[in-house]
Amino acid sequence: MAKKDELGRRGEDLAAVYLEAQGLTVVERNWRCAQGEIDLVVFDEIEDEWVFVEVKTRSGVRYGHPLEAVTREKLARLRRLALAWCAEHPGSHNRVRIDVVAIIAPRTGVVEIEHLERVF
Repeated sequence: MAKKDELGRRGEDLAAVYLEAQGLTVVERNWRCAQGEIDLVVFDEIEDEWVFVEVKTRSGVRYGHPLEAVTREKLARLRRLALAWCAEHPGSHNRVRIDVVAIIAPRTGVVEIEHLERVF
């Protein structure tokens, strides 16, 4: 597995643990369809809504903050993917939102996690 893929997998693992610690339930990881992939599908029981989470992980900020990789086009694609997931799971959704979890995970040292809710 390439280092980039390992870092991405580590970030998704960290994001899943973080979200569950916040009281959310991770329902699916790396859900795929013809249009692409959703990193995490989560249910927020308190808000009674499905959350589609994009996880962006970097080992540092040398090439910019992870949130800088979430473009307008990426958000539009995530919205289409969320609609595709809802279509594939009829009756299982109430309200939906898209969140982004940005992770800076150096090989050693403190991991930083930033969770932006309702980005789209």
